[in-house]
Amino acid sequence: MTMPYAHAFWSLGDGNGEIRQAELSLCGDLMVRTCYSAISRGSETLVFNGQVPVSEYQRMRAPFQSGDFPGPVKYGYSNVGVVEQGAHDWHGRYVYCLYPHQTHYRVTADDVVPLPDDVPPRRAILGANMETALNALWDAAPGIGDRISVIGAGVVGSLVAWLCARLPGAHVQLIDIDERKRFLGDALGVDFRTPADADDEQDLVIHASASDAGLQTALLIAGFEASVVEMSWYGSRDVNLPLGQAFHARRLTLRSSQVGSVSPSHRARWDHKRRLSLALSLLDHDCLDVLISGESHFRDLPQTLKRLSQGDNDTLCERIRYD
Repeated sequence: MTMPYAHAFWSLGDGNGEIRQAELSLCGDLMVRTCYSAISRGSETLVFNGQVPVSEYQRMRAPFQSGDFPGPVKYGYSNVGVVEQGAHDWHGRYVYCLYPHQTHYRVTADDVVPLPDDVPPRRAILGANMETALNALWDAAPGIGDRISVIGAGVVGSLVAWLCARLPGAHVQLIDIDERKRFLGDALGVDFRTPADADDEQDLVIHASASDAGLQTALLIAGFEASVVEMSWYGSRDVNLPLGQAFHARRLTLRSSQVGSVSPSHRARWDHKRRLSLALSLLDHDCLDVLISGESHFRDLPQTLKRLSQGDNDTLCERIRYD
């Protein structure tokens, strides 16, 4: 089957996007037809609106990005497809690839990770989110029996809380200002709280709300000599943080977690592909479907990303379908 062209989504960097024809690479032994992709609301809305800081242009590049920041740029990294051309043992297999939103693409076998048999393709789009959550846990190093708070009930924050709740004896509270997200606590088996009724004296606080108020709450509820792990990325926006008051007296530790590098605790033995393979295997629980709260078609991506980038707070993960 010959397919010299595909169609891809491009962010223009000014709050707009468009679908363009894409010429397929002649390199790579696998031809993949995309079934689903996912929008990473944190990074992709910043890209869509042209808010990537100049200092981060190189670090923010996606593995198969085309174009340069601020745009136009073909950007994305959560793609689930089926192999339509390739070696016999690959043909018909569902794979995960860090590829942008595009109908078809050609890559090498080393560029993809086969989906585990018990992870449906419709859910596997959470792979990049789970990889981020997994790396955060390696950075944060939660312990058995810890009192753990996760602030920000988005997709990544919810996954972090779900992973932490599987530690024996751990008490996990998922904190968000939006009461409508209380259903996430029930679905994921964690204690949902608003900032007003959150417990303090926490052993570990992980912040993922990308808001000044959320990080301020994290410092407020952390116990003596506790750690606060910052997962949010703010692009070019400044953050107001009260490092006076009791911050020093309580000897708090504030550290960052960023998925672009494997956590130092695992870096010597884990590469990105091994980490992603583990992340995909952790998606074998039906309860995680609750995190995919919206679905739209690839052809509507320009309008979908505009809606999400303008403050649609009702959508957790937006799944893009290509049928």
